[in-house]
Amino acid sequence: MKVLIIVAHPDDEVLGMGGTIRKLTQAGHNVKIVIMATGITSRRSVNYKNLQTYDTNSKIQKTMDIQVKQLQKDTIRSSKILGVKDIEFEDFPDNELDTISNLEITKKIEKIISEYNPETVFTHSKFDINVDHRVLYNATITATRPRNKSNVKDVISFEVPSSTEWDFPSQFSPNIFIDISKELPFKLKALKQYKTEIEKFPHPRSLESLDIISKRWGTVSGFNAAEAFCLVRQLKNKF
Repeated sequence: MKVLIIVAHPDDEVLGMGGTIRKLTQAGHNVKIVIMATGITSRRSVNYKNLQTYDTNSKIQKTMDIQVKQLQKDTIRSSKILGVKDIEFEDFPDNELDTISNLEITKKIEKIISEYNPETVFTHSKFDINVDHRVLYNATITATRPRNKSNVKDVISFEVPSSTEWDFPSQFSPNIFIDISKELPFKLKALKQYKTEIEKFPHPRSLESLDIISKRWGTVSGFNAAEAFCLVRQLKNKF
C-alpha cells in the first residue's frame, strides 16, 4: 500500500503519527512524507525563539534560511529512524499559508497525489490553532475528492500536540486508534532529532509529554500506548 503524509512543518509528522509511520514501514508499506511549509521562519528569530515582531531584515532572513536547511536535515535523520526515505520539501511560507491561494495549495497537492498515486492520505485535523494545519486540511480534502481515476480510498487526520488541543473550544474527536506500544521508543527517538523544536515538560512538545499523550490514548483504546486519528473519508466497494 502507498501512504502519503501531508504535513505543514518539520516535526509535525513525528508528533502526529511517528509511531504509526514506523508501524507502516515495518509492515512493508511505501510511505512518502511531504513537508509543505518551511518551518521556524515565522519566529522572526535566529535563535529559534519566537519574537513579537513581524518585520525582519536581510541578515536575519539569511540566517533563518540556513536554519531551515538544517531543519530539513533533521527531518531526514528523523524519518530514517521511522523507516522513510521518500521525503519532499516544499517552500510555502511558515504560518502564512492563509496568504496563499487555496487553489495553488490544492493544485500542488493534486500534483503530488497524481505522481505518487497513494491509497491512503494522512493530514492535519481541521480542529487546530495553527493556521497552516487548517489550510492544509481544507486543501487536502479538496485534492482528494472522489474521482473515477483517483486511487485514494482513505483520508485520515491526526492531532499535533501543542497545536490541536489548544483550539478552544473545538475538539479533536478521534475514532481510530493505532497501537504503538512497540513503536513508541522509535517515535521519541525520532523527535530527539529535532533538537531545536523540543520543549521542556510540561510543554506538549516535550518528550515526557509525548510519552504521556501516547499512553493516555492507550487508556482510551486498551493499548499500552496509542496514536489517535479521525477517519475523514473512506471509499469501499465491498465489506
